[in-house]
Amino acid sequence: MNGLLVVIEGVDGSGKKTQSEILFKKLLALGHEAKLVTFPRYENESSTLAKMYLRGDFGSKPEDVSAYISSIFFAVDRYAAYKTDFGEFYQSGGIIISDRYTTSNMVHQGAKMFNENERDRYLDWLMELEYVTFGLPKPDLVCFLDIDPQTSFMLINSRNASGQSRSDIHELDKAFATKTYDNAIEMQEKLGWTRISCVEDGRLLPAEDIGNTVFSHVSEKIARWKGY
Repeated sequence: MNGLLVVIEGVDGSGKKTQSEILFKKLLALGHEAKLVTFPRYENESSTLAKMYLRGDFGSKPEDVSAYISSIFFAVDRYAAYKTDFGEFYQSGGIIISDRYTTSNMVHQGAKMFNENERDRYLDWLMELEYVTFGLPKPDLVCFLDIDPQTSFMLINSRNASGQSRSDIHELDKAFATKTYDNAIEMQEKLGWTRISCVEDGRLLPAEDIGNTVFSHVSEKIARWKGY
């Protein structure tokens, strides 16, 4: 029996890394066979083109590179990870927690499309590429961390000021980041992702509270998967 693939998705600065790690540790503590993967895998050769794109080597704005071309950069990195890292674990029945996945192409690259018809054609193409041509598993559950652009910008700026990271061309372009959020909400509704509200009355909720909500949804999915 194949395993379970849970994706933690969201716009830049939404806390995907934090929530993926919280969830992973909770599952391990409960005795589940789980593995955490993060995309892009910046430390691996397979992410070279994705890194060059995000760094601005092919153009200083996201729209300088076709959504179809840049999607391939990220998809190749996932294919390499599946074949060399998490594929056997997944196929043997393990639980995969993925910080970003094909869904990130849907969110970020889909935002480059001008209308719904274009996005629908792109989605069809992308799912054919990643799930059929590359043979990657489809997610069983996508938890979308819903953080508005204003809060996202604040968190990214705080992260940069602390020296934790340096913004890429997606994060530097506020207009594109806003389009990305609008597109993410559309993707969440269209594809049935589980929406996790992370901001309440203009205040970012504590990571622990968000983590508890994520864990609740994942626990329900695991129970159904195992036939409890």
